[in-house]
Amino acid sequence: MGVDVGGTFTDTVVSAGSELIRAKAYSTKDVTSGILAVLGRAREQLELDEATFFGSIEKFVLGNTIVTNVIDELRFPSVGLLTTAGFKDTLRIARSNRGPSRDAHANSAPPEIVDRRRIAEVAERVDVEGVVLRELDREQARAAIAGLLDQGVEAIAICFLWSFKNPANEQAAAALVRELAPDLPVTLSSELAPVYREYERMVTTVLDAACKPVVAEHFAQLDAALRERGLRSGLKLMQVDGGFLSVDEAGKTPIKMFNSGPVGGVEGARRLGDQLGLRRVVTADMGGTSFDAAIISDGAYRVLPRAEMGQFPTALTAVDISSIGAGGGSIAWIDSRGLMRVGPTSAGSVPGPACYARGGEEPTVTDATVAMGLIDPGYFLGGTIALDRDRARAAIERVATPLRYDVDEAAAGIYRLTTVQMANAIRALTVNRGHDPREFTMVSFGGACGLFAAEIARECDVARLVVPAAASVFSAFGLLHSDSIFTAVQTTPWSFAQSAEELERAFAALEARVQEWFGADQIAPDARELVREADMKFAGQVFEVTSQLPATAFTDDLKAAVRERFVADYEAEFGEGTAWTEAEVLVTNTRVKGIGRFGAGDPAPVKLLLDDDGGQRRREIVEPMTGRRREVEVHRGLPLGERRAGPCIVEEPDTNLYVPDGAAIERDAQANYIIDLPARG
Repeated sequence: MGVDVGGTFTDTVVSAGSELIRAKAYSTKDVTSGILAVLGRAREQLELDEATFFGSIEKFVLGNTIVTNVIDELRFPSVGLLTTAGFKDTLRIARSNRGPSRDAHANSAPPEIVDRRRIAEVAERVDVEGVVLRELDREQARAAIAGLLDQGVEAIAICFLWSFKNPANEQAAAALVRELAPDLPVTLSSELAPVYREYERMVTTVLDAACKPVVAEHFAQLDAALRERGLRSGLKLMQVDGGFLSVDEAGKTPIKMFNSGPVGGVEGARRLGDQLGLRRVVTADMGGTSFDAAIISDGAYRVLPRAEMGQFPTALTAVDISSIGAGGGSIAWIDSRGLMRVGPTSAGSVPGPACYARGGEEPTVTDATVAMGLIDPGYFLGGTIALDRDRARAAIERVATPLRYDVDEAAAGIYRLTTVQMANAIRALTVNRGHDPREFTMVSFGGACGLFAAEIARECDVARLVVPAAASVFSAFGLLHSDSIFTAVQTTPWSFAQSAEELERAFAALEARVQEWFGADQIAPDARELVREADMKFAGQVFEVTSQLPATAFTDDLKAAVRERFVADYEAEFGEGTAWTEAEVLVTNTRVKGIGRFGAGDPAPVKLLLDDDGGQRRREIVEPMTGRRREVEVHRGLPLGERRAGPCIVEEPDTNLYVPDGAAIERDAQANYIIDLPARG
């Protein structure tokens, strides 16, 4: 099973023999309650008792928002930082505080993640070659650690200069921490991110330490609750680089759980694209609190070597996902100029949109769609939750009245603003990076996206849209079919003028670490795969582009092919003709990714929901892009191979699809919905 904890709903997809079960439940503040609730709904559909259900689980992959929320909301526990003497202000200097060129007062520095009073400098020094010039002053370090403990820190981060070349001093400091406070979480930069660039490495180390107390408490509760109910297989946690790890392994580096839910959706879209033979895919994932987009090209999603997490640059690799605060729970409001805005603040699941009747009064995107008639209040989540249309319209009046709009106009305005914001996020990934969106197929998922996807696609000049059969729980579907991944990385300065043996030694050392992980995680030999990568750049450049290398031993004979691959990857990133082919190519980091193939096989067929009368009704709606009222056909699902012309609405138990005028919708043999849009003009 795959379970995705979102800001509003917690989703699950369970593959049980020939059945594919999907369920949703409200997310809860303690997270565990929401997970247990959605598993209970899946269990009821399977008609199993609790002991049998939990005892039968063979694979359980969880995508969660715990780390994402800690970082996005800046809810950090008190963290202490040990650093090399003279480098106390690395986090404040950062990469210089440069604001927009026309605003001398702008502050672009990321927020503070560790109080300066809790940064302790210690005498130690390692040089650029990894030679220990000065061993750690243990007595000074002991006093510094004791001082941090007296301040009540809940975790300690250790980041010394050049420690990735020689971790001895960091390891000695960590031993002192464990001696003075055995249960205190500790993160070493040399273990978490053994790569150069001290600022990003320090940010990553501090963020990881800050997440450890929160993650430890949560997963202790969740693990106890699941085992109490009979779970025997180990819980797996999705990582930011596209694969899952065991709870124990993930607990060592919790920062890697950032954005783990959306990553599941991208993995699901990659697999769907392969299945449908789609060369270029752009994903559109709209849930309760955010809209996430990513690009998949030739069956691979882009992985960033220096991922940004919230407002913070890090030294970690991560699936390239662009996120904005535009979801079903996003709140509409009036700014100081008297203009309507939508998001990024969300009503979440508590109190939720006004139409949920759970205490929310602010107008949200979901309230707008209910007020416009795009959602049947009596058929939300298949009729399991009744929505209040009157409350939705009353909430919309809060922005309509100041603008002198009627409710229909204001609701349509909320819809259009949200659509444009999401279309802009797609353009940032396509047009702004030199890609022609007309060459892409959009894969739309998330419970809220079906009502917006066609208009988003039309705004972006995307002609075809695929809505997966399990669209509303598609991130959980992707988690279900994900693989186990462990990545080992090390800064390895190397140029093509040097011997290939030097680079091969670096790869061999990394592969040894990955093989050790394969064994510890009990991954069968026939399920193991190794992928070699190198971060490379032209001489004189600051940042790198990642290229995949052949899996065979690196020799001088491979140099020309690897250089050619780098040039191709560079121009794919920055445009044809941008590569400085006469320049020397340098390797900065080597990376080995270990993949434990642990897919769930071919997905079970989705059960179709069709009414006895063919599922066709008529309903008056407010047409989103014009604001006019009109009557449209409403279908409760479509049979395989059936095609309908827009405007119409297709209702599924857990999502709705809006097909605008001029478009057409069809259901393919795998139960996916295909929406074709007319060309502009």
